[in-house]
Amino acid sequence: MTKIDRRRFIQTSSWLVGGLCLSPFLQSCQPKRIEFGWVTDVHYALAKVKWDRYFNESKEKLSEAILLYNRLNLDFAIETGDFKDENAEPDKTKTRQYLRDIEAVFNQFKGPRYHVLGNHDVDSLSKKEFQEVIRNTGIPPEHTYYTFLNKGWRFIVLDACFRNDGVAYDNNNFDWFDTAIPSVQLQWLEDELRHSDEPVCIFVHQPLDDTGQLFVNNSEEVRAVFESSGKVLAVFQGHRHEGDYKQINGIHYITQKAMVDYSGMTNSSYSVVELTPEGQINIKGYRRAESRILHAEELIKNDQL
Repeated sequence: MTKIDRRRFIQTSSWLVGGLCLSPFLQSCQPKRIEFGWVTDVHYALAKVKWDRYFNESKEKLSEAILLYNRLNLDFAIETGDFKDENAEPDKTKTRQYLRDIEAVFNQFKGPRYHVLGNHDVDSLSKKEFQEVIRNTGIPPEHTYYTFLNKGWRFIVLDACFRNDGVAYDNNNFDWFDTAIPSVQLQWLEDELRHSDEPVCIFVHQPLDDTGQLFVNNSEEVRAVFESSGKVLAVFQGHRHEGDYKQINGIHYITQKAMVDYSGMTNSSYSVVELTPEGQINIKGYRRAESRILHAEELIKNDQL
């Protein structure tokens, strides 16, 4: 990391130690402790096993997660894309029913619930058809990217299901590696960050922490918006079923393992995320999901500067 990047990291993450705030504009910020449930890549469908994805087992796996989230009385639950899947021979009627069935399980969570669009969510459906079935608490159904506040934190959901030419994904009109955050949404993101008086966490399906077929094509441009704001603590991602973690210029990028992979309840993957007033991120992973404690001191200790 360059000296300039190191300086930016120290400035951005200084609030993570000793209760300091991110930057001068947040000197008086007082976010409260918050806990939320996180699942990703559920891929529910009554379809044949493919690539070690046991689609029909995801309903039971998600049910287990929701039971825990209710018992812990979490502040909200979110899934970061590829909520449902389709058959080898796409059938819109069947696909819509898979979505209804898995949404019914998610609806059993007793608090606010949120969705992030993934590429498989629109492999047999349009975005409009997907949004007509699911519900994001307090968000108009036509909004596929949006923001919500909870306990002094701002959470921003992005929609990377657009082709590079700006056309929205719709009923298999795309290649999964052609994914971007279009200019209109990027401008909206800049505005949201500019006017935010809260520390921010981002949710997106396709990852933003690298380049290549598995990542948002204009990820560097999106990261630059995060970094210039000085307000983004972490980005929670899906899509890469094996999971991953990176820290780039003081921002944590956490990719959780997919729920759908491998057979049996022991091979599920879900987590509970705690954000503390000091900005520490405590992730308790269940089944195959990894547990992490993320803060500035750990990054320095691991020589990531």
